Amino acid sequence: MELKISVETPEILADYEKVSIAFRAETVFRVELVENGLGGVRLFEESLAMPFVKDYDEFEVERPTRWATLFDISNWGILSVFDGAKRIGGAAIAWKTPEIHMLEGREDLACLWDLRVAPEYRGRKIGQRLFAFALHWAKERNCRLFKVETQNVNVAACRFYARQGCHLGGFNLHAYPETLNETQLIWYRKI
Repeated sequence: MELKISVETPEILADYEKVSIAFRAETVFRVELVENGLGGVRLFEESLAMPFVKDYDEFEVERPTRWATLFDISNWGILSVFDGAKRIGGAAIAWKTPEIHMLEGREDLACLWDLRVAPEYRGRKIGQRLFAFALHWAKERNCRLFKVETQNVNVAACRFYARQGCHLGGFNLHAYPETLNETQLIWYRKI
């Protein structure tokens, strides 16, 4: 495997999107508030009675090819990883984008907007390399904090971000429609 990570322009997002972001959810982190939150929060991993495949790209507004129609992505970092000539993954870093509330109006904060690795390449530390490259990209822009959003149904991503040195810094039980039955988890890493 001959891996190369490149910084690209938004014009490649149609090819970037062809790398699947879908994953199979078999467990979930149940979020429990202790004393209505005054005593903190606990995450309990539980098996799902009905495992399912979650694909963020199924939601039209989530697709990478739609980002430029929703936001000014001129300050974003678009990373792609290749095995030889084959695109096998990528990451998108949002930065200096006022309409992205996750950035809190700060220029010293970057947000990992998307991270994807082709299913047949998962488990080979490619995500770890992309994450490290994304941190470096943000550091070059004088960012001091890196922020990542995921959901309690993406247990593998939660464990991944914890292994990358991120800490759970926030959650929102009501961020998504009730029909999704998901909790937003926000991870942070100092740069």
